[in-house]
Amino acid sequence: MGSDNTTTYWDYLRIADLLGLQGGVGGDESSISDDELHFIVVHQTYELWFKVVLRELRTARNRLLREMVSEEEIPRVVSGLDRINTILQLAVTQFDAMETLSPQGFLAFRDDLVPASGFQSHQMREIEILLGLPEEKRLEYDGSDPLDHIKKLAKHSLGGKPAWKGIKAARREPTIKEALEGWLYRTPIRGSRPDQADDDDVVEAFLADCLKGVRDHHEKLVNRMVAIRGASPERIEERFRSVLDQVRTFLAADDLDEEHRLRVRRIRAAILFIESYRELPLLAWPRALLDRVVTMEQRFIIWRSRHARMVERMIGRRVGTGGSSGVDYLDETTKYRIFTDLWAVRTMLLPQELRPEIPNAEKYGFRD
Repeated sequence: MGSDNTTTYWDYLRIADLLGLQGGVGGDESSISDDELHFIVVHQTYELWFKVVLRELRTARNRLLREMVSEEEIPRVVSGLDRINTILQLAVTQFDAMETLSPQGFLAFRDDLVPASGFQSHQMREIEILLGLPEEKRLEYDGSDPLDHIKKLAKHSLGGKPAWKGIKAARREPTIKEALEGWLYRTPIRGSRPDQADDDDVVEAFLADCLKGVRDHHEKLVNRMVAIRGASPERIEERFRSVLDQVRTFLAADDLDEEHRLRVRRIRAAILFIESYRELPLLAWPRALLDRVVTMEQRFIIWRSRHARMVERMIGRRVGTGGSSGVDYLDETTKYRIFTDLWAVRTMLLPQELRPEIPNAEKYGFRD
């Protein structure tokens, strides 16, 4: 604030503090090259965006965790996810700015960064945790648990205490995936809610009708391929039969143990119900919510892939500054999938004319 209590742009945003944070390893900005200043600013910008993403993730999660999520809350969740997705799109295009740094320009100061590494971005690790990345799916880093790696480094670093504190806090919190699945579990299916006595029967009937629709659709496609393309009926039928088996397993949740099967079956049924009848007014915002979650994961995947290609262009297949396998490690992270059921359900969506009819479709229309 100014001396006369007047708010100024530079005081509100603490511009002087912000512009004094680019000193590099030695803390002296005058001693670093233009390339290193560029490198620092790009990565600091990423971390600022990660901060916003973390805030929006927690806000969206908290809204979905409520025992009763009102219809008015879903657009607010969608709005927050839109902001995250726009930031992620910006994060991808920001690599264009990063790639104005030449390999030789980077090599001039890269060795001084050892053992610092982008892997040590505790905010990115927090984002992964809050999204719901399972601990057992996290890739090993330099032969050890990635979070343990950060924990060890945090003990000997000025910024280590808040970094590890953030990760510990995230590990104790509910995830976006858990909140989303809780909301989906409570979603009415053909007007039935999970606390109704006949809900299991309603869900089972819906899934059976969907499975029949997939089977009929497959039969139609097989006949068309054989008639028009002259394809081998045995080979085509075998391929479709394999897909049908996967659909059957998914809808029945037979890939899970008995303890979790009924709950997950209802969650998957809710996803399929929302996606199948997305044009119904009452399902428009739930469908938009699922779309934004898929977009979010897709953009994270694209960001990871773009990151790997940028690193490969810059340093080839060198060992990472933190000791990882470098590009190979980054490429493996592009295989991370968290919201697997939202992706899988696309395999079983049907053309409108083959969808099972909803007995009480008027309940999903506009209210008088």
